[in-house]
Amino acid sequence: MPPASPRREQHARPGLLSDFILGSQDGLVNVLGILLGLSAAGAAHPIILIGALAALGAESVSMGAVAYTSTLARRRVYEAERQKELDEMRDLPDVEREEVRTIFRNWGFEGDELEEIVRKIEAKPKAMLELMMAFELNLATVSESAPLNSGLVVLASTVVGSAIPILPFLVSGVSVETSAILAVILSGVALFGIGWYEARTTTGSFWRSGARMLLIGLGAGLAGYLIGLAAHIY
Repeated sequence: MPPASPRREQHARPGLLSDFILGSQDGLVNVLGILLGLSAAGAAHPIILIGALAALGAESVSMGAVAYTSTLARRRVYEAERQKELDEMRDLPDVEREEVRTIFRNWGFEGDELEEIVRKIEAKPKAMLELMMAFELNLATVSESAPLNSGLVVLASTVVGSAIPILPFLVSGVSVETSAILAVILSGVALFGIGWYEARTTTGSFWRSGARMLLIGLGAGLAGYLIGLAAHIY
């Protein structure tokens, strides 16, 4: 009987997950708020649709650009701190050695075992550098491709999220009121699905995560509706 193939571990990618949630939720909530606000204000169907599509375009490009520049800034911070740490390892070896010792001492190592680990880590500069970046400075590696990847994921997820509440307004022959109700229903399902996916990928209750995302999203949409209603009345 042939040996079983090794089981491949599957781990969540927190950067990808947060980018997806950021883009999809932000796009959906913003466009839903605009749709409900314009609908409550009594705007005509074409005006509502144009406003929502304009928001989709502007929001998607803006969110993608922000994700790119913010991730790029995090990478530059990481690289700058990495170079500082390399300089300190070269110029202040005693100080860096004591910092390594402190890290492992906090993990419960002591005596000869602690000193042996410190010697072994110091003999491997790459391992020592990674250790200091992660556990002294609490900085995670930001790869060269991360800014572009983050920008594209947020851009794409914002487009998808923004399009969801617009869909009922693209159906001909449907009144503005009916389209707005359908937009709320579709958006609620999508928001709950985003929360469900978050819980499935990480930890926690599917229902609680979905309900939390639903309440946050529809609460923001309600704010847009109330502003539009106030504008219509006055």
